[in-house]
Order: sequence, then C-alpha cells, then structure tokens
Amino acid sequence: MGNSYRMSNRQKKLINIIGKLPDTSPKELANYTKYKWVSTVVKKLEYFKEKDIVWGPYYRVDYGKLCSNPLHILICILEFNLPYSTVISFLTVVESLKWIYPVLSPHKNLLHVGFISSNDEKLIDYIEWLKTHQILIDYVARSCASKWIPQNPDFFETYNPSLDNLLDESEIPDMSLGVHDTVWNECDIRILPYLQVGFKGTKLIEILKAERRLHNRKWKYDQIKYSRKKMVENELIHKNYSISPFSRNKCVHFVLFINTDSLSVTTQILHNFARGKRVYKEYTLCDTWGMLICQSHPQFFIELMEKLDEIDEIKKKELYQLRSYPGKYFFKQSFEDKYYNFDDQTLRYPYDLYKEIASGKIEEMGD
Repeated sequence: MGNSYRMSNRQKKLINIIGKLPDTSPKELANYTKYKWVSTVVKKLEYFKEKDIVWGPYYRVDYGKLCSNPLHILICILEFNLPYSTVISFLTVVESLKWIYPVLSPHKNLLHVGFISSNDEKLIDYIEWLKTHQILIDYVARSCASKWIPQNPDFFETYNPSLDNLLDESEIPDMSLGVHDTVWNECDIRILPYLQVGFKGTKLIEILKAERRLHNRKWKYDQIKYSRKKMVENELIHKNYSISPFSRNKCVHFVLFINTDSLSVTTQILHNFARGKRVYKEYTLCDTWGMLICQSHPQFFIELMEKLDEIDEIKKKELYQLRSYPGKYFFKQSFEDKYYNFDDQTLRYPYDLYKEIASGKIEEMGD
C-alpha cells in the first residue's frame, strides 16, 4: 500500500473532526488534537487538500427549500457508441447538467450522469429524443427526490468492512427534502452557487470580487455575509467537507443501486452500509431504488458483489465503477441561477429550448 496510506493518530483525529464537525475553527482543532500551534493545524489541512484527501469547505443545498416548485436530482446511466465528445456535447446543451462520470465497462460505453430536474417528464423526453436520433443507444433514468446523506470516513476504522450488519435496526436520518418557506432575494441566489461548489474555500471576499469582475454586481460585504447567515439559519445550506479515505486517485469510485421489497429495508441497508468505517459514502432514494455513491480502498470493492450476494433481502442490484478520478470528462457544477424567478420563487429550466439547440446540432452533423 505504501506510505501514502499511513497517517499518525493525531492526523487521523484532525481529519475525523473536520469530517464530522465542519464548523470547528483551527483554534478548536488545535485544542482537540493537542497540536501546539494553530498554524500547524492550518498546514496539515492544506497538506490533506494537496494530497486530494480533503475537499472543501463547501455547502450542500436542500433543493426542497430553494424554490416553490419541485426541484431534485435525476440520475441517468447512458449507453452509446458515438465518441465521448459527441455525446457530451449534447448533454452540456442542458444547463441543468450537474455531473458526468464515465463508467468502466468491458463491453459498453456508459456514462453516469446527474441533472437538476425541474420537470422529469420533459428532461426524460429530451433523453429519449437523443436515443431516437441515435446519440444514445439506451438509458436508465431514476428520479431522486430525497435528501442525500453523506458519511465521511473514520480513519481509525477498517477500510475493508464486512456487510454483516446491513439489516441491523438503527436510527435513520430524515431523508425528506425541506419545504420552501423563506423568500430568497437576488443576493441570496447569486452567491449560492459559489458556496455550493466551494469557490475559493467559500471565502466571502473572494465571492464578492468574482461577482464584481464577472457580472458587475456590486454587493456589499455585509450583504453577502447576511445572505449566507440567512441561508444557514433557514437550513437551505449545510457546511461540509468531502473527505476521501485515501488520496482520491488511489480509491475506487463506484455507484451502487439496490432494490428490495420494502423502502424501509432499503433505507436501513443504505444507512448501515460501511457505517462508521474508513469508506466515504453518500446515499439517497431514487424512485424505488436505493443509491450509494462511494469511495473506498480497492480491496473493499473487489469483494463487494460477493458480500452483497449473501443478502437475500436485496432482490436487484447494479454496480458501476467510475473511471479514475477525476478523469478526462469529469464535470460538476451548481444550479443555473439565471432562471430563478424572484416574484414567484420558482426555478424552471427551458427544456424545450435545449431540444431546439440539439436539433440544430443534429442538422450540422448531417451536413
């Protein structure tokens, strides 16, 4: 495994704390970990970021609280034969595209794709349209209208846990999306994408500079500080660090879908899966399926399907290994704030327009 897998106990304690308590200040971290100097803590955190173990801080967004119309993630597994660049050019037409990850497969070209959806029917219609025009061969689309629950790894625990406890009774976090109950103003919505993607460590002065440089929006510092406080207090956003159990390029990245006879059993399995171990995971519900996105040691992944086969309650499962992180086609972004309607507090994407743009691209390919 090499030295890149080794950490001192003090380093493990430091990284565990920020994973569980992301608002902990450097001074508090020094007290917890017994580092003599706050500057040492800051340097250690920068070291973990350089090693691509720690990413953040950033803010997770509760889409249920963002607008008065339904908004959530639509997950797709797309199969195709055309070049990656061609297929991706049709996906990036859709401004609600949130991420693209190529999937490792010996026989098929696959992409794991996430969209922010303000209208599942129209978005799936666009994907079906791509299939009709032979941009795609086939697809699976699943609507994820629940919260995404993250779990950062515990660096004192095993990186190759058993799955014997998947059916153990345990307290499940509330997975329901919030309800829009706060009027968001322009300053709130304009700075939100910066916070969601962790722009320059979410430093407000850097967001202020970017807004002036890119959009000539001259917010005052106190304005954006108040907006962030307002979004935190009303639970639109939650501060977070994303922590990998090892350097990300040494981890296996995979997506697991599971299906059982009961949603309660499914959520129990999702919650218990590698719970409290040295594995990064986040999970949600997608229609009748449970979905896990994980980063783990390769050994855990190698034995995963065999372990899952022993769980009779899992009736169906699909496992997709993602290509090396971040990969040539890695793509991730926030929601498109220009479509936010402040009068009725809605966010709706123009999916019909995307089909028109894609039609033009089809004509160009024909020429």
